[in-house]
Amino acid sequence: MTRNYARRYAKEFNIVRMLYQTLWCIFVAIPIFWFFYKFEIKGRENIPKGKKFICAANHISYLDPFLVSIAIRKPIAYMAKKELFEDNGFLFRFNMDWLGAFAVNREKLEVSTIKTVKDLYKTNWLLGIFPQGGIRRNKTIEKINKGFAVIAKAAKWDILPVSITGCEKYNWIPFGAKVIVQIGKPISYELSQDEIIEQWGKTVAEMCNYNYIESDQENNELCNDHELINT
Repeated sequence: MTRNYARRYAKEFNIVRMLYQTLWCIFVAIPIFWFFYKFEIKGRENIPKGKKFICAANHISYLDPFLVSIAIRKPIAYMAKKELFEDNGFLFRFNMDWLGAFAVNREKLEVSTIKTVKDLYKTNWLLGIFPQGGIRRNKTIEKINKGFAVIAKAAKWDILPVSITGCEKYNWIPFGAKVIVQIGKPISYELSQDEIIEQWGKTVAEMCNYNYIESDQENNELCNDHELINT
């Protein structure tokens, strides 16, 4: 039977997966970042204390989830495009699974994904989302999917904007490039969906020194049906 990687249960976001993600960050990701990059984290004072929130970052490389987790220092379950689970081998899927990632259809938000998010509410894990969907290396914040804003309002979780710069190209020369992860001030879930999207886009663009292009929400299909949240 093929596993549905979009559907995860609260019991799966347990201490074992938390340790797996933590150990990966400590013994794999951090040594790589510190050896191959000049690594800097800014804005940790903006991380909310004693409450849950959504980590929403721009997406420029496959290193991004580790960069965000290291910066936030909390267990984070990331939404990942379903193709990553479908088009890669067992070891890759196993690692994604144990790192806490779950699949999402970028064209249409599915019931199984929403149920996974609801189960995540019951745990100590945070939710990690890359609102632009796929990797974007054009130094522009544009084509923002509004699903993260819908989820934030349904969960009543503020959104923590995170910017990542410096690894648009992978670097294999020791200390040959500088990576900066910057954490902005939380964006209230009480704002309207369009206000959340605009504030996130402008905040991240400013922190990255990228261009910001306002999204055409009429053509933004992901998570267009608000009623799905109540399924």
